[in-house]
Amino acid sequence: MVRRPAAKFIPESVIESEALCLLFEYGRKFGTVAQPPVPVEEILEAHLELTLEIDDLPTLLEIPGVLGATYVQDRRVVIDQSLDPSEFPARLGRFRFTVSHELGHWTLHRHRFLESPAQGRLFGDSSEPSIVCRSGSKERIEWQADRFAGHLLMPKDMVLVAWRETRGSLQPYIAVDEIADLSARWGLAEDTRPTVGVARDLARLFSVSGQAMQIRLVGLGLIRTETPEPDLFSMSQS
Repeated sequence: MVRRPAAKFIPESVIESEALCLLFEYGRKFGTVAQPPVPVEEILEAHLELTLEIDDLPTLLEIPGVLGATYVQDRRVVIDQSLDPSEFPARLGRFRFTVSHELGHWTLHRHRFLESPAQGRLFGDSSEPSIVCRSGSKERIEWQADRFAGHLLMPKDMVLVAWRETRGSLQPYIAVDEIADLSARWGLAEDTRPTVGVARDLARLFSVSGQAMQIRLVGLGLIRTETPEPDLFSMSQS
């Protein structure tokens, strides 16, 4: 059984700063990353000097739904073979997000494992990963790694530049009608939000999944999924 210290609260501003700091440190050594996509595999292997492997994690660990695992002591990250982009090119975005998620664990959480009084138990068997990431996990430590991945793969300034170049301005896109149309067309439930066209377009540029890009754009206020209330200025013009 994998043991992990309880995750402490980390403000999102700190998570974002840590992701940008990692990107800056990589850029200082290998050249500034000015345009997408962010080279997360190179950051992991060339900059941090970690080993990246692909394996059948659910079988290896005897835990269903495992997508990634970080072996802190061995400086090793393993991604499940179901995300292998050489076998499943359509899953490249999900693969890159999972790599970035594990980078989030390495950056934000590895010290708690190394400094834990239970270090001997944690690392008594090097074949046991320090951190196991299962699909759909809602643990705080997983949320933190997800947020880190979003900031690393889709840095705010880079997204804003791409949005302006694509849309001609920083005005948000009101996606209410398109979401309703896509939901009706595909028979989606109310709690299943489809990915709109502009998110898919930018996702290809950043080499991420459409869902990840849409979540990022909604978080930045560039896509709105509800019709905004008219402001006082627009009301005065009617």
